[in-house]
Amino acid sequence: MQKYDVAIIGGGVLGTTISYWLSTLYDLKICLIEKEHDIASHSSTRNSGVIHYPFYIDPKKKKNFARAAFLSHDMWKVLANENNIPWVQGGTIEIALDEKQHKTLEKYMVLGKENGLTEEDISILDSNELKQKEPNLNCHSGLYCTKEGSTNYGLLTKSISELSKKNGTNFLLKRNAKYIEETSKQVNIIFSDNSSLTANFVINCAGGNSLDVAKKFRLLKDYSDLHFRGEYWVADSHIANLVKTNIYTVPRYPEFPFLDPHWIKRANGETEIGPNAVPVDSPEAYDSFVTDIPTALSKITDIVTGSTKKLLLNTDFISLISKEFLSSISKSAMVERVKRFIPAIKPENFPKRGTAGIRTPVISPEGNFVPEMIEIEGKNSFHIVNYNTPGATGAPAYSAFVVKKLQEKGILKQPKNQKDSIWDFNKIIEQA
Repeated sequence: MQKYDVAIIGGGVLGTTISYWLSTLYDLKICLIEKEHDIASHSSTRNSGVIHYPFYIDPKKKKNFARAAFLSHDMWKVLANENNIPWVQGGTIEIALDEKQHKTLEKYMVLGKENGLTEEDISILDSNELKQKEPNLNCHSGLYCTKEGSTNYGLLTKSISELSKKNGTNFLLKRNAKYIEETSKQVNIIFSDNSSLTANFVINCAGGNSLDVAKKFRLLKDYSDLHFRGEYWVADSHIANLVKTNIYTVPRYPEFPFLDPHWIKRANGETEIGPNAVPVDSPEAYDSFVTDIPTALSKITDIVTGSTKKLLLNTDFISLISKEFLSSISKSAMVERVKRFIPAIKPENFPKRGTAGIRTPVISPEGNFVPEMIEIEGKNSFHIVNYNTPGATGAPAYSAFVVKKLQEKGILKQPKNQKDSIWDFNKIIEQA
């Protein structure tokens, strides 16, 4: 049986950056466990690619997300430049369609400054100023963030994985944890192929499967989750530059994980509209509503018996669900949402679907969406659950926060010397 000091479950952007920090700071035997054939197979690649800056995040509710996104921006930029990964800093305009939404933009200006942004980073433009910048955009006002743009988080994740491998991390692919036993001294993991390993400590950052993994450690039993597929449509080349900036809209229902479709400028040069938020049965249901019958039945049972059933009593939530289904089966329904602020577009301008991604928000025992990531400690394990947007943007700094937290708990010793690194651990922690 293989024996490791630290085993990381999850080969997405978070697990990979944690592996990098651990392998840079310590001489430990580390493995990263990923059930797919390659790392970054799910949310780390299947996302909008937008480089988020935390002007819209309330640091009182989402402190970790806000600070991590702010600090990680320049960290990713350094890695992208050194590895010739696309980094297009074209900016984002978050628009208001009426005076009520404009008030939200004014709140965002305050939040942005609380999160460290300056007036050079964010500013509010009125409708005339926006018309000069984007003539085909129709709205009341907009908050323009110059630092936002687009990149490819899948390529960034793979680049940092190569550095982690050079430091000695063993990446174990096609290993699906079937059975987990946590004792007072170690964690034993048996995989679906009946191979196994033992680790002194396990870090769970399995993305859309992280709650399921935590429950195998007998944690968070009263929590549930839901899976929402975000779908995109790709714009025809002749209208792709109708608007040259990322366009987001003020969320109409911020208490729910439903995003009105955006106008997205991808790092590969394509333009897309999306996403919606279509309920599906698993974090890998990219092409259908149901992965398979056993998975669907398991999720239905979880909904009926778990905390999610309380959410189903919310009539606003049910109404929104029906609209999201409509936007999935009808391209016209999706386009109509975007026509509210880019009126020149038509359904025939979007000939093919883009790459879908899935978000998995966690539901509290009270039946509410949990706003911040959940961090919980087991006997010999640490679990990060509900790590959602802007998770890809914030991963380099947040993973450093995790390592620092494990140091403070005495689980990790203070490192003697950091190996040559593309990022400075101590500098990040000082700025946290």
